[in-house]
Amino acid sequence: MSVPPTTAVEPPMSSMQAGVIVDYPASLDCIHCGLCLDDCPTYRLTGVEPQSPRGRIHLMRAVAEGRLDPEPGYVEAIDTCLVCRHCESVCPAGIHMGQMIEVARDGLNRVDPPRWTVRMARRIGLRGLLPSRARLSLVAGATRMLQRAGLTGVVAKMLGPLGAGLRDLPNVPPARERQRLPDFTPADGPGFGLVALHEGCVMPQLHGRVHRASVRVLAAAGDAVLGFSDATCCGALQAHNGDLESAREQARRTIAAFERKTADDGTTPVLISNSAGCGAHMKEYDRLLADDPEWAERAKTFVTRVQDFAEHLAEPGPRERLAQRLGRTDLGAVTYDDPCHLCHGQGVREQPRHLMSDVPGLDVVTLERPESCCGAAGLHALLRPDESRTVLAEKLRDLAASGASVLVTANPGCHLQYESGLQRTGSDVQVLHLAELLDRALDGAPT
Repeated sequence: MSVPPTTAVEPPMSSMQAGVIVDYPASLDCIHCGLCLDDCPTYRLTGVEPQSPRGRIHLMRAVAEGRLDPEPGYVEAIDTCLVCRHCESVCPAGIHMGQMIEVARDGLNRVDPPRWTVRMARRIGLRGLLPSRARLSLVAGATRMLQRAGLTGVVAKMLGPLGAGLRDLPNVPPARERQRLPDFTPADGPGFGLVALHEGCVMPQLHGRVHRASVRVLAAAGDAVLGFSDATCCGALQAHNGDLESAREQARRTIAAFERKTADDGTTPVLISNSAGCGAHMKEYDRLLADDPEWAERAKTFVTRVQDFAEHLAEPGPRERLAQRLGRTDLGAVTYDDPCHLCHGQGVREQPRHLMSDVPGLDVVTLERPESCCGAAGLHALLRPDESRTVLAEKLRDLAASGASVLVTANPGCHLQYESGLQRTGSDVQVLHLAELLDRALDGAPT
């Protein structure tokens, strides 16, 4: 794809409203140094410049300046980004690629909408399904029935390309494992803090065990735990897929629900997220709602209360209390893989490792590229399963070379991606959330 050289300093005012369909000022910050290339999963996969952060930014700027129409090549470049944000960690200019891709996708959805089948799937999934706990529970129950009857492959074939990723869905747990968390769980011992655990949309349906383990670990660290199921979806998947209007609506609902969690004595809890993607998105509500006069200040207050599960537990008080409760586990060699939205999105890197080091006798081995993307990327694994598997293959080779028998992660998308990939290859490596690992090390905790 050829792009004419740039001469403009400001975007022209055109019918496409340049600077609205892309984040034009942000595109000017890129110095095109290329330090991002080796860390971009799609560039490593293709070796093609438009599939790199530098290339995508160049295309965004060309569209904003009227030198390029948002034609199929541009759409493909924007759509294939995994939004892993690895480029942000290595960029000397401080580019916020995740934000730029969200704006670009939102702009494309408005000026050049995709075919009606894609629009319908997004509307049903992102606006109809994810914000509703009742609908999610219904779909989870139906999926479990299909899986037990061995009909998942038949349904996937009927849905065509949209159903390609259904074959990789993990087994949906029974209904008893998909229940809401208790409204209140007291601290296990002297109470030192009050937290609310964000339950989210997908986690209760597929990883309810992770939530229960998280509650037990937080309680062991001296926290009283509130269940936070009042707002189902945080809006992360909507934002990543270019539906910023819906993402803002979910952000408002989440903030309003959290504001109602203030204790009788006026104490405001810390909102804990054990999902890296959700946590990274909620920490950026102030950016998302910056232009909303009614919600901007409320969003700023909200983000100060959000913490990742490991980020909170690694603070001196909780860490010391939790360490006193941890005992030996018989797990063999264990390795930790950094979820993209935890290390690149939130800058949380050492805290999970500190907590793992507190488990007596735990044999921790390291991956060669622990911060590279596994290819899950929200809905990417469902919409582009072949590309997702290719990205994952490199990670699986790294995992095999480490000799680990347990892989620890901290994000549901990564968790599901690894489980499906290891199942396909016949590997017996076990995947655990950090909360599950710590829960197994607790004295008397169920295993």
